[in-house]
Amino acid sequence: MKVNKNLNHSTSHLLAAAILKLYPNAKLAIGPAIDEGFYYDFEIEEGILESDLPRIEKLMKKMAMQGYEMKLVDESQYSFDNQPYKKELRDEFVREGKKITFYQYYHPKNNEILFTDLCSGGHISNTKEIKHFKLLSVAGAYWRGDSKNKMLTRIYGTAWETEDELKQYLAILEERKERDHRKIGKELGIFTFNQLSGQGLPIWLEDGMKIHNAIRDYVLKLDKKFGFQEVLTPHFGEKKLYEISGHWDHYQDTMFKPLKMDNEILVPRPMTCPHHILLFNSSRHSYKELPIRYSEQSRLYRYEKSGALSGLERVRSMDLTEGHVFVRIDQIKDEFKHLYKMIVQALNDFKIEIDHISLSLRDPNNSEKFFSDDEMWNHAENDLRDVLNELKIEYKEFIGEAAFYGPKIDIQIKTALNKIITMSTLQLDFLLPMRFNMKYVDDNEEMKVPVLIHRGLIGTYERFIATLLEQTKGVLPYWLSPHQVTIMPINSELNEHCQKLYEELLDLDINVNVDLRNERINRKIRDAQIQKTKFIVVIGAEEQKNDTVSVREYGSEKSQIFTKHDFIKKLLELKHMK
Repeated sequence: MKVNKNLNHSTSHLLAAAILKLYPNAKLAIGPAIDEGFYYDFEIEEGILESDLPRIEKLMKKMAMQGYEMKLVDESQYSFDNQPYKKELRDEFVREGKKITFYQYYHPKNNEILFTDLCSGGHISNTKEIKHFKLLSVAGAYWRGDSKNKMLTRIYGTAWETEDELKQYLAILEERKERDHRKIGKELGIFTFNQLSGQGLPIWLEDGMKIHNAIRDYVLKLDKKFGFQEVLTPHFGEKKLYEISGHWDHYQDTMFKPLKMDNEILVPRPMTCPHHILLFNSSRHSYKELPIRYSEQSRLYRYEKSGALSGLERVRSMDLTEGHVFVRIDQIKDEFKHLYKMIVQALNDFKIEIDHISLSLRDPNNSEKFFSDDEMWNHAENDLRDVLNELKIEYKEFIGEAAFYGPKIDIQIKTALNKIITMSTLQLDFLLPMRFNMKYVDDNEEMKVPVLIHRGLIGTYERFIATLLEQTKGVLPYWLSPHQVTIMPINSELNEHCQKLYEELLDLDINVNVDLRNERINRKIRDAQIQKTKFIVVIGAEEQKNDTVSVREYGSEKSQIFTKHDFIKKLLELKHMK
């Protein structure tokens, strides 16, 4: 299915026309086409609920059938009375010298004007083409995305060229609701939030920690395999630390407010690179030691606007597996290849497919956002291009998306909810080593400045787990599952036997539960299935006598009989399979 942007943009105009009919005092903001539909923002005193959408949709369909056409008109055809947001946009365009255009829905037979809007264009020719659409939801949105501005009402919708496409898309939306990590996380008891503990600060429950720890154990082993030293640094840094690094100037708005303690001004850390630089600088290094690789499972704190917070995807406190590598200039290409290989292995092991690779470059015309050193930037950007070309990796270049201190390679994936997100990243940094006066002794006994590579392996644990839950619908692979085995007896006389088996599996580091409740066996089985338990083990008198187990695997309605020895062997094999 291909989204028709012009159709969706035109439908957003039709929505605005219907709103003005039903709510004459409504103030219009913007109504663009988006990836899978459209939205329009309004200021409406009466307020709009989702229960109002069918009434609005009905009027839109009635209007569409009248056959209004779209034409370009001059500004005299538009009234800014009672439309402060449109006037603000128009005045801004005038100041910036941008082209200003107005489009109008009119009836070709009697010239009746339905609606006129400040708009850059991209439309269908006649409203009769708007047949297959649906208003989806109502949300709040700050004007211009700034929480200091007024909260507006945003109505989302989608329009398609055929009824079949609309039905297919609505079915996709239903599937996405079932895959939403917030829904799955609540149902499976993985994480929660509480206003009293603070917005955007997730609380991990036992099963969530089992998943978290399984990922952590995997990452630590992979780090060791690829030559990283595990370190641990403080959750805070002196404000001066971030002033030296430049983060205070460039990222202050996304950092927590400083805390004054004794004679220090401390900031909850938003990243660990300055701390790892301090660690490097704590001792003398020879060129023979490089590359030096530090990794940390770090807790970070970043301020996100409350309106941007979303489940585990956007939080204010997060765990990140961070890596920082200090290299000589002649080692840059080989180290990037080494780290790219590491990232590919991790994504393959988690069954995550790469959608595309981005090479994020600076905007040379934006000296405020990016460190000003043309030679450094040209050298760094060319090095990354060379690495990607030598690895025969297809990539897209994005101007203005680099970090302030250097270019980066971003590994993008498409989630089960059809979002493109950055999963892994490799950033080249010549700036911070200079700012912190980093040195190593070269083969001529001269002091040289190393180059820093920032490695993001799987992003934050929070967003990574959200991605896995949505990708698997909560049915995680065995090695990540918090419920690998649940043991249950047919009757209470077998409780002791089940308890012994439970303890035996527990000693083998298997995520095992034993259900000794005084409940019917079918109820116990159902409860274990709801928890996505990989193997349900039912013990009866026959199993006790023969030292066997009756095993039902997740997704199967049939049970299999194993000897206890063979079942344990199977579990241990699965534990080491990715």
